[in-house]
Amino acid sequence: MALSGIEIFKHLPKTNCKDCGFPTCLAFAMKLAAKQASLEDCPHASEEAKAFLGAASAPPVRKVVIGAGEAACTLGEETVMFRHDKKFVNPCAYAIELADNDPGLDQKIKQIADFKVDRVGEDYGVNLIAVRDASGDGATFTAAVKKVVEGAPSVGIVLASEKPEILQAGLGAADGKRPLVQGATPENIDQLLPAVKDKAVLVVSASNLDTLAELAEKAVGAGVNDLILDPLPANAREAVERFTIIRRLAIKKNFKPFGYPTFMDARHDDPQVEGALATVGTMKYASVIVLSELRAWEMLGLLTGRLNIYTDPQKPMQVDQKVYEIGNVNGDSPLIVTTNFALTYFIVAGEIENSKVATRLAVQDVEGLSVLTAWAAGKFTASKIAEFIKESGVESKINRKEIILPGYVSVLSGALEDKLGGGWKVVVGPREANQIPQFLKARAS
Repeated sequence: MALSGIEIFKHLPKTNCKDCGFPTCLAFAMKLAAKQASLEDCPHASEEAKAFLGAASAPPVRKVVIGAGEAACTLGEETVMFRHDKKFVNPCAYAIELADNDPGLDQKIKQIADFKVDRVGEDYGVNLIAVRDASGDGATFTAAVKKVVEGAPSVGIVLASEKPEILQAGLGAADGKRPLVQGATPENIDQLLPAVKDKAVLVVSASNLDTLAELAEKAVGAGVNDLILDPLPANAREAVERFTIIRRLAIKKNFKPFGYPTFMDARHDDPQVEGALATVGTMKYASVIVLSELRAWEMLGLLTGRLNIYTDPQKPMQVDQKVYEIGNVNGDSPLIVTTNFALTYFIVAGEIENSKVATRLAVQDVEGLSVLTAWAAGKFTASKIAEFIKESGVESKINRKEIILPGYVSVLSGALEDKLGGGWKVVVGPREANQIPQFLKARAS
């Protein structure tokens, strides 16, 4: 039975030290009761309290880690059905499946290992390589797993087969890599449980949800606690339906057999359908999504969509306040000012790079708001821009005291000239970022 916030509070230190990130121990207790915080956040909880409160305060979806070291991928720990309620915690993982007897295996492994997409200043790529037992031969499967271990050390491994003897051979080749083992069914789970215990994460699969729950309970009873649930949806409708039922029962009803991350095989003969299925899984609760091959256009869309879904909607992504130098700037390089909303910065910086005109980009801290939103909120004003420019020291690096203002806030131009003083000139720039290259090139000519 779930404990109330007051019951949890009785077992906390009651020091109100704020080390957990909350103002009081009672506030922290209330978050624990709502499954919106972890007991690990309290560094002063006694061992007795941890033992008593651990299960009660744990997130309804268990934390599961696939892989080790730089290849580690954390899933689960979700506490809400919808991201606007709080946020989604650990992003889903994308896996590319490779047949163990594929003659182009080495090249494909390298392609996956090298694939990176730059989004808001960070590199994203494929999380897992799924080695599929297509040969039916343990030696071939083992050799393929070894190639993945050696050729893609930063990518996790999925061992995919329904033959326990093949999977055991693969586990030997992936020793210490904590792979994900896919293939546990009602027919073979008894043979697989001893093999994966303390060595791997196990996918349990069944199209009947009652059977799936029974498999999860059997695995836990055998000491295999790190599970991924695969309800085997045949299409997008079944995927949404089954993943939603699993998530709702875990979060709303605290149904323990469904308190695990989920697995989706999105492979399809039609790449467009596959991309659509993977998108559905990304949006609706799939934790591991398997694709048939690496397609740059498909991964680009999926990684961008995942980034949008797995960010905190209450905390805009932002970059540091400073003057960024784009290209080989000199004293005659133009100076543009904008806000520190990450998307704004990277779009504007990208268009400046496209222009081939070396430019200084002054990024003002407005708590991660876009230009218009920050202006409307009184955070992007003539006074604050002028204060930022003066404190930045950029004036000593430029020959012309000229600053380019975003076109959407042209109303600030007169006031900004007054606040800057000292012979500064304010130029109203484009309203849209895609007009920046033409604007800069025209001014440079």
